[in-house]
Amino acid sequence: MTASPASSPAPSSPAPPGSTESAHPTAGIGRRSLLKAGALAGAAVGTGVLAGHSALAGAAPGVVFRHGVASGDPMADRVILWTRVTPTPQASPGSGIGDPVVVAWEVATDPGFTSPVRTGSLVTDAGRDHTVKVDCTGLAPDRWYHYRFRALGEVSRTGRTRTAPADGAMPTTGRWRVGVVSCSNWEAGYFSGYRHLEARGDLDAIIELGDYIYEYGRGEYTAAAGAIRPHEPPHEIVTLADYRIRLAQYHTDSDLQSLHAHVPWICTWDDHEVANDSWEHGAENHQPHEGPFHDRKAASAQAYFEWMPVRPESLRDGGHLYRRLRWGSLAEISMLDLRSYRSKSPDRLDGRAIDQTNTMTGPEQFDWLARGLNSSTARWNVIGNSVMVTPVLIPPLDPRTTGALTELLGVPREGITYNSDQWDGYAGERRRLFEVIRGTGNRNHVFLTGDIHTSWANEVPFDPADYPGAGTGAVEFVTPSITSNNINDMVGGLPEGNPLSQAAQGALTGVNRHVRWADLDRHGFTVVEFTRDYAHADYWALVAREDPNSGAYPMASWRSPHGTDRLEPAGLLP
Repeated sequence: MTASPASSPAPSSPAPPGSTESAHPTAGIGRRSLLKAGALAGAAVGTGVLAGHSALAGAAPGVVFRHGVASGDPMADRVILWTRVTPTPQASPGSGIGDPVVVAWEVATDPGFTSPVRTGSLVTDAGRDHTVKVDCTGLAPDRWYHYRFRALGEVSRTGRTRTAPADGAMPTTGRWRVGVVSCSNWEAGYFSGYRHLEARGDLDAIIELGDYIYEYGRGEYTAAAGAIRPHEPPHEIVTLADYRIRLAQYHTDSDLQSLHAHVPWICTWDDHEVANDSWEHGAENHQPHEGPFHDRKAASAQAYFEWMPVRPESLRDGGHLYRRLRWGSLAEISMLDLRSYRSKSPDRLDGRAIDQTNTMTGPEQFDWLARGLNSSTARWNVIGNSVMVTPVLIPPLDPRTTGALTELLGVPREGITYNSDQWDGYAGERRRLFEVIRGTGNRNHVFLTGDIHTSWANEVPFDPADYPGAGTGAVEFVTPSITSNNINDMVGGLPEGNPLSQAAQGALTGVNRHVRWADLDRHGFTVVEFTRDYAHADYWALVAREDPNSGAYPMASWRSPHGTDRLEPAGLLP
């Protein structure tokens, strides 16, 4: 995908195919380590480290690349490549120890690497937790590639990635098909949804919408029957070492590793990458004894940028996670950051929810989003959105169900029916966003959303009180959680499709007619396809998140025809 000038570093001049280059080799490395790394890199030329021969001793066989490989943020001529090396058993994630390591990488058009097109090397060390991130340039558009890394006498698994079509070009397949995921809690189950997405073999990318990890300590947020597998470290994560260890643990999941190695990911964060219900200056579960929130937020952000295949390197010096990518002329996606700049969500409808100064995005991100939507020439304008934008009123329900919904949706228990942690708590800014969408004169706006562990297919109304008369400005596909608790889990571990959940689903769609469909109980993932004629979503459910070999089955399919911003039931994608 191609990033807009406002959201991406300027392209470097591509080196000729087959050349050796170094991408950001000194990031996170101090002066003493840099001198040592320079000597090591020089020695590597003569000792054959680029061919996989070890220049450092002590690495246990078969464990150098124990955290897998990944790629992300595909553009027409480049893609991010990622891995992490373990130079010695003692140099574990978060340890802060371990010598600098030279890591070689190569990219080829075939899995046997008989036709390498890009090669290079860089140095990593404990300053960046021995993670490696390469912005591999000089690639051809709309093409699949294979990549791998070498270090300390080992070769990583082979990853597969792809580039976006050239600007203005339609994909050769005529479509953009992506998996959409969110909310993967290690203690609540296994990540079988990732395995099923890989097994399809037909995806161009994964859109990950936040809550990639959870910050809680052991036993603090589990499945209804308790923890399926324990978190590391055992306490709530607060420090840089804590966040590194937790991210590393998630990267040991075999299904997660395989999906990362299968297709490029496009990721953003929500709250649990830092702390529950986080905002610019705090979080619901950040306590004074845990130190300044600013330090915790900085630690979590540093670990995230080290461990995730995203192009931004940090939030320092004006950097930001929100960014815009293109898939040729077919789609443009704006990935939002809805936690770093937001105001604290209102506890009740106290006037701030309609106050123009109460912000979800922050002024700079809002202006960036508005400019992008106004200038877009893409067939589909896609917004990667970590919390639901569609207005929702909660009808009278069984108290247990109401309690579960208010917890998931952020609705105050005192009876106010607006969603305060999501866009409903920032209604003034949402109204401004809808005005921007209306002012573009364009159709085909699609919000892809995570966060609330449940599945929704929504028409986004300009005025929910006058739906459909006032018109709709977008559609929204909300993906279920990979494992995190949903309604039946929260009301006492009831079976999926129990009468309480069924009644709630009917009541929600009855009161909110723009909510075309909702499922409150099942875990899973979504597959979304964009073509010239439609945006289509298939919702898939897991049979049992507690089973590492769980099967999956389709729940529902919804389609938005080009130029309508409306939804209709559809058949399953072939």
